Amino acid sequence: MSRKIDLYDTTLRDGAQGPGIKFSSEDQLRLVRALSDFGVAYIEGGQPGSNPKAVELFERARDMDLGDTKMAAFGSTRYSKSTVEDDANIKALLSAGTDVLTIFAKSSPTQVTEVLRIGLEENLDIIEESVAYLVSQGRRVFLDGEHFFDGYFEDSGYALSAMERGFAAGAEIVIPCDTNGGRLPWEIAEAVKALQGKIPDAPIGIHTHNDIGCGTANAIQAVAEGAVQVQGTINGYGERTGNANLCTIIPALQLKMGFDVVSPENLAGLTHLSKLAAELANQVPDDSAPFIGRDAFTHKGGMHADAVRKLKSSYEHIDPALVGNTTTIPVSEVSGRSSLLDKASDIGIELDRNDPGTIAILQEVKLLESQGYEFEAADASLELLIRRIGKDYPVFFTMDGFHVSITRRQPGMGSLSEATVKLYLPDETRVHTAAEGDGPVDALDKALRKALQGTYPELEKLCLEDYKVRILDSQSGTRAKTRVLIESRYESETWYTVGVSENIITASYEALADSFEFMLLRTRGYVAAASVLSEA
Repeated sequence: MSRKIDLYDTTLRDGAQGPGIKFSSEDQLRLVRALSDFGVAYIEGGQPGSNPKAVELFERARDMDLGDTKMAAFGSTRYSKSTVEDDANIKALLSAGTDVLTIFAKSSPTQVTEVLRIGLEENLDIIEESVAYLVSQGRRVFLDGEHFFDGYFEDSGYALSAMERGFAAGAEIVIPCDTNGGRLPWEIAEAVKALQGKIPDAPIGIHTHNDIGCGTANAIQAVAEGAVQVQGTINGYGERTGNANLCTIIPALQLKMGFDVVSPENLAGLTHLSKLAAELANQVPDDSAPFIGRDAFTHKGGMHADAVRKLKSSYEHIDPALVGNTTTIPVSEVSGRSSLLDKASDIGIELDRNDPGTIAILQEVKLLESQGYEFEAADASLELLIRRIGKDYPVFFTMDGFHVSITRRQPGMGSLSEATVKLYLPDETRVHTAAEGDGPVDALDKALRKALQGTYPELEKLCLEDYKVRILDSQSGTRAKTRVLIESRYESETWYTVGVSENIITASYEALADSFEFMLLRTRGYVAAASVLSEA
């Protein structure tokens, strides 16, 4: 039987420290759900004492059914000038209410004497006391050996002793960390072997950074030497040049080395997970990323394309479907059809691969994606697109036009936004309304609601939870296209819609209108079957 490798995701802490990355509270919860569904064993929610958002995350996550996935709180050993019982950081860790607590401890002599400015033996005592106390409180303790690899090559005996003291005090697993991200794979191998020799009964994890481009390779090397837990982030997000990239590590371990990481069914969702994380982090997906990048299995050269049509393995090292990706041959009319079928199946619509309606949907999706639309994180807009091609699709309203104006008021009073909306209802009644808002999008939202709530009163309960903007082609300057992603909620259901335009207000309207329409589909009980697809 292949060895089981546990995934420990730290996207919400380490990943969130990456330049330009910021998750809202709702983003965090959505990512927690996605990671749990994917099969991640441990999700590090951050440092509970560091900010109110981390506290909120742990509180709200306690009400989520995460199956076998465990949330982990992260923090340091006690401070040198406080007792373990009264230490603020230790108290914050316990307040998170998680079964798993991950604490980091200095394992480099230089870090101890120059950064903590305490004695080497005192640091070992602190590690032992902190672990033992948290264990006595009924918690599972994971011990991160901060700067372990630098410490090992500085003073191997001390670095190994730091981990040994922690394990002896009750740590469930010891995780050596390449905190500076500057070590090479053979250095990782040597230190991990030494750690196994020092404490042979201890399960070992690995935590690496990517400062010299070896973070992912170093993590894989550690597993090859016996590590049973891998810490990393989705898409390699993280401080400086990032953390070890789980989106590369997972398929490498499972498909190339035969380790048991996640189920094959969950592995097939890796590409979706990567793109979802990118959208939530407001980052542009890396098209050239191994395994899950858009171009990972794209064959543009004529010889390559011809060879792949005859024998896919000629230029593809795995079947891309194993990680939820697809073979792409530009201008091929059949490329992407399997991906569309999978997406439709995910939202409960079964399509016939050879139905003309399916082909029409595919062509429309490809056209829109070429214009900048992204449906990985906007399943509601994708569902609407698919259903609109069906017969007898209900028309809830038809836009005749809208106008948004912004008036600059006296200094200190801000600006005033006003939106007017003209639309037709299904009975051909023409509605013309206006509303003011805190900004142009808020005004447009209020005007649209005002126009529709008389006919569809349930729209009063529609909540817009989040609003994200991405500039798609910044090199175009003020002519650049904008993509807007809106998160909406009605009662317990949450969905995401997208709009794209050179005009940010137009893009916002598209996403808003899709959100309203999607809610009406749900509340009005409309269900489209695959058989209603019209012929193209």
